[in-house]
Amino acid sequence: MPISKSGKKTLRQELKRRVYNSKKKQTIKDLKKQIVSSVKEGKTKEAKNLLPKYYKAIDKAAKVGVIKKNTADRKKSRTTKLLK
Repeated sequence: MPISKSGKKTLRQELKRRVYNSKKKQTIKDLKKQIVSSVKEGKTKEAKNLLPKYYKAIDKAAKVGVIKKNTADRKKSRTTKLLK
């Protein structure tokens, strides 16, 4: 546990950021799972409807720094590849 005042504040900030980042990452994972399961079931139209939501979640996460830009681009590319 931190002793100094600034250390305590940093700990509070880290906790808030960890929760925020994990929510963003979990949203991305959930959308990816939905898309993959839709493709496996043969519901490509449903998967294509989920794609913009997936892109939006990834772009927001990359913008804020939850994931890096190249990682975001790679995830989008690989997911799009599934639909073809």
